Amino acid sequence: MKTTNFLTGILFLTATAYPAFSQDTVTLVAYSGLFQERYTKAVIEPFMAANPDIKIEYYPFPGSAQMLGALRAQKASPQSDVTIMDVSVAKTGTDEGLFDKIDESVSKNVADLYPSARFEGVAGVGVTFDNLVLVYNSQAIKTAPTSWNALKDSGLKGKVAMLGAPDLVGISTTIILDHMNGGKNYLEGVDKGIEAMAEVAPNIQTWEPKPEVYPNVVNGQVSLGVGWNARAQVNADTSEGRLKVALPAEGTVLQTNAINLIKGGPSQAAARKFVDYALSPAAQEAFTAAMYYAPTNSKADVAPEVIDRTVVKSMNSVIPLDWIALSKVRDQITQEWRRKVIPLSR
Repeated sequence: MKTTNFLTGILFLTATAYPAFSQDTVTLVAYSGLFQERYTKAVIEPFMAANPDIKIEYYPFPGSAQMLGALRAQKASPQSDVTIMDVSVAKTGTDEGLFDKIDESVSKNVADLYPSARFEGVAGVGVTFDNLVLVYNSQAIKTAPTSWNALKDSGLKGKVAMLGAPDLVGISTTIILDHMNGGKNYLEGVDKGIEAMAEVAPNIQTWEPKPEVYPNVVNGQVSLGVGWNARAQVNADTSEGRLKVALPAEGTVLQTNAINLIKGGPSQAAARKFVDYALSPAAQEAFTAAMYYAPTNSKADVAPEVIDRTVVKSMNSVIPLDWIALSKVRDQITQEWRRKVIPLSR
């Protein structure tokens, strides 16, 4: 009896003196590929090093629409905590009750965000800024394209690639073409943009470049593509000069990724801690240096040679675009694409 009591006491003291290490797991739903690779190294790993009691599990998707579909399926019993997705899709998720609001009570860094990183009717806030560009193979195209009309060049039949609507690349390109051809209000229709895209369609090799448009340009499968500046800049660095980036004279559009807290997520306290870090100057500076997304925190201090390769250099060329309002007519534009653009591709 005494032996049993003695052993029980030893076990109790051991458990008390050396408590088991506990770790919260935050599941992050965000972009796959290059974004996942660079974001993990620049933001997630430093966060986990500073917070050993929190583990971040990254659940990748190729695009925001796929993320939204997964979160809808989990709504009754959420399995994820945080998501990074395009702000227009985040608006849909907010409307469907998928997200909790991020404000100063979640992160003091919200107060330092640029005004363009906060959106009426969106629970999340902007975590990155980017813009649309042309990417080209320098061995096939010797002179940098200066106009979006390069997409129509008859010498490029079957040598152009881009993501089609409903992807943001297809929608954005249509709006840019509509604007440069005299369109007045994209919320009332983009007929001129659709007409211009119909002229581009015969040059398109694929509306679904895999894994992305950038490697297809690098390896010469296509000569010209449409993509996002941040990914384009990284691919330009790693392509030994084969891929180059061009900003056409007619301008570009600004794209914002929003970070969102998933309502009812399993690790809410730890998730809020991660969101706070993701919006901090340190995390924003690190990711901008790693992948050329412009920071949304006004206190982020980024080297001039880095910031000059982000959308910041192009702000004077940005065509005003209200993605939140556009979300109401996005399906209509997609239907026009399916009827008048895609059938004309080779």
